[in-house]
Amino acid sequence: MDTAEIRRRFLAHFEAAGHAVVPSASTLADDPNLLFVNAGMVPFKPYFLGQETPPFDRATSVQKCIRTPDIEDVGKTTRHATFFEMCGNFSFGDYFKQGAIELAWALITNPVEEGGYGLDKDRLYPSVLVGDEEAIGLWMEVTGLPRERIVQLGPKENYWSMGVPGPGGPCSEILFDRGPEFGPDFDAATLGPDMPFELEDRLLEIWNLVFMQDDLSAVRSKSDFDIAGSLPKKNIDTGMGLDRVALLLQGKKNMYEIDLVYPVIAKAEQLTGRTYGVDREDDIRFCVVADHVRSSMMLIGDGVTPGNDGRGYVLRRLLRRAVRSMRLLGCEDRVLPELMPVSRDAMSPTYGNLVTDWERICQVAFAEEDAFRKTLQSGTQIFDTAAADVKRTGGTTLSGERAFALHDTYGFPIDLTLEMAAEQGLQVDEQGFRGLMAEQRERAKADARAKKGTHGDTAAYRGILDEFGPTEWLAYETLETESRPLALLSGGASVPRLAQGEIGELVLDRTPFYAESGGQVADAGEILFDGGRLEVIDVQRPIKGLVVHQVRVVDGELVSTGSNGGKGAVHARVDPEWRIGARQAHSGTHVVHAALREVLGPTALQSGSYNRPGYLRLDFGWTQALSSEQVRDIELVSQQALRADLAVSWDYMTLEQAKEWGAIALFGETYDNTKVRVVEIGGPWSRELCGGTHVDHSSQIGTVVVTGETSVGSGNRRIEALTGVEGFGYLARERDVVAQLTGLLKTQPDDLVGRVQGLTERLRAAEKELEKARLAQLLGASAELAAGASQVGPVKVVAHRADGAAGGDVRNLAMDVRGRLPQGEPGVVVIIGNVDGKVSVVAATNDEARARGVSAGELVRAVGPLLGGKGGGKDDVAQGGGTDASRIDEALALVAHEVAKHAVQG
Repeated sequence: MDTAEIRRRFLAHFEAAGHAVVPSASTLADDPNLLFVNAGMVPFKPYFLGQETPPFDRATSVQKCIRTPDIEDVGKTTRHATFFEMCGNFSFGDYFKQGAIELAWALITNPVEEGGYGLDKDRLYPSVLVGDEEAIGLWMEVTGLPRERIVQLGPKENYWSMGVPGPGGPCSEILFDRGPEFGPDFDAATLGPDMPFELEDRLLEIWNLVFMQDDLSAVRSKSDFDIAGSLPKKNIDTGMGLDRVALLLQGKKNMYEIDLVYPVIAKAEQLTGRTYGVDREDDIRFCVVADHVRSSMMLIGDGVTPGNDGRGYVLRRLLRRAVRSMRLLGCEDRVLPELMPVSRDAMSPTYGNLVTDWERICQVAFAEEDAFRKTLQSGTQIFDTAAADVKRTGGTTLSGERAFALHDTYGFPIDLTLEMAAEQGLQVDEQGFRGLMAEQRERAKADARAKKGTHGDTAAYRGILDEFGPTEWLAYETLETESRPLALLSGGASVPRLAQGEIGELVLDRTPFYAESGGQVADAGEILFDGGRLEVIDVQRPIKGLVVHQVRVVDGELVSTGSNGGKGAVHARVDPEWRIGARQAHSGTHVVHAALREVLGPTALQSGSYNRPGYLRLDFGWTQALSSEQVRDIELVSQQALRADLAVSWDYMTLEQAKEWGAIALFGETYDNTKVRVVEIGGPWSRELCGGTHVDHSSQIGTVVVTGETSVGSGNRRIEALTGVEGFGYLARERDVVAQLTGLLKTQPDDLVGRVQGLTERLRAAEKELEKARLAQLLGASAELAAGASQVGPVKVVAHRADGAAGGDVRNLAMDVRGRLPQGEPGVVVIIGNVDGKVSVVAATNDEARARGVSAGELVRAVGPLLGGKGGGKDDVAQGGGTDASRIDEALALVAHEVAKHAVQG
């Protein structure tokens, strides 16, 4: 049974049982605690947390998921993958344990001809939380299995929570016995409380049923938590691993051999000439390639671009691990253009965006591979230097610090470091490297733990929302409202008052203020109350439905009135000039985006934006810098749209309707499936999902002046522009600069560039002549310095201070003086230059001096510490530097001492 049919049967089974079929959300989590959606329930978290009311009692989905902790295990087990699809069914206060068990058991055991999966009941083992007698009884009743077939596992395996206070509950897994080929024999009745590691491949978990019934007050670990009581509504959250069921129904040994993944392995075999299934290490690499190519493609399809942190770093790591694995398999050519289309063909029947957005996906992926190939080239050079240092000192082991620096700073994989070290007869301190990697991971985990309080921090806001209901948000309709204050907070807790000068948070029953979202900053303005005034600093939506104003008390004292039902009216007023500027900038962002796509093509899609009054920036997927002509064309198309006075309108529709209408959704944003807002400028010319504030006609933007175009990471560019009065101000300043220059140069504006170019060329020519004269003067002293060499034993020594000479000049002088020393006699030259306190030192020796045991490198290493620096080099020429010019004379005196110490008498 192919994977598409497994997916279809799952959704059909639950749709027939009254579940709403919900399409997969993006892999990008709308959650401060998660980089990616890592489970099917993540898009439904607001319903489970009570933050939102679900529009259905039952739902089912097949959700795209990414689990980054499994990256290192890919290929090493039969069941771990970075990207996978989780089939789930969910009940929000509807059916509970019995219903979940009945529905799951029916699907996996019903005959294939009746729409089920037809799995052998004799190979299925339910598991429950130790002591969950209710679940044991239900499994026996529904399945007819004896008690001894039901595995009891501890909370580490069979209790679910989000790791923070909130909902939790016991689990039941459905395990499939794959047979003795995958692990030792076992007795289900005596397993537990932890699943033995050696049985994890044999007893494959294919489905997990979470019985969400507890309200947790504290969660210290998966097995250590406090239950405050029961949830007001009991919920069901289940997850069936689509890839795991596919490997069973397709008779495969692991997830990498199923129909959606194996074609990439087959293509990799063709490219490398190696065969899957022959060598264990090669097999791991084949699996890494297949998994990571698919995972990377899906992430890019959801708008992720490679970067150095967060989601971008994960994508970069996946792409580079795939390329690296192909290299270790023997293929050093570009591989992603060969492999990724194979994965696209397997996945696109389900995810059509892989076809419609293929050109952009290719641009991002292939550019990252090219960048990594350059990294490998430069990293190899750095490795060679490190290896040479080890050998020169007689060592045999590259330190963990050097290996970690290669990995962390230069992106050079440890596998390649190990491989290349072995080729040169060296070892690598892997223990030291792993220790530094562990420290780095622990720091990352600490950062993640520090962020995990976010759900807990919203408790105060949820309490306000529960008591008073959602904020009446009027930002689209008006700039002023008469409002009632509902709550006053400081530091996340309710406070009775705020004194003059203090900052706190104010919740109103209705507000005209725009809360920051969609790249648009929050409105500025003021709130007037009896006897005082508040400055609005920021406006946010900490939870859906609630608008919170951060305010500073400018005059008077603000006293909380929430305790008496929000009595005491205030007047909330948005700064009209601020709002005009914000509307111009946000509409300008849409215009620039449309102009960008008109000039560069439809693959130039926005990946992020930010706008404040008079300013906008727009990030978009593109692999190379724009030419000045392209930037001018984008600006010109934007200005033409403003001159055309295009109508700006907006409407509400379902997400599917918006997509069918051609509306563009911003990558990484999440949208309500039941209602989205589409902003249209000039009809189909610009249609985007957007919740921001906008002008009524494009001409009201005033102007669009592009001020910059830069890189913000591999495969991602950024355009910045000014709008409205700020745009005119920028042009006025440019005009003033031109006027001043034409006045100084006594020329016309049209001739200004040619005049400045001519002056620049003359200046460069004059600088070259001055440089020649200065160098001639510097080298003119060479003969005199050589003639005045002092005799130190058998060696003629020139130790000279050259104030005003920098590194290049110092080297030229040292080499020239060395060439003028008497032929056939040992000679040493040390020149120390000084420019503005920056010291440069160069030592040069001739053949005879080196034969006497005098080394230029040793001389530089000897004087370097006196100068507050260091240096070194070869025996014939070495150089260094420092920052302490006060000890130059002392360093020159040391030269003679060092020569006398090392020179061998003839």
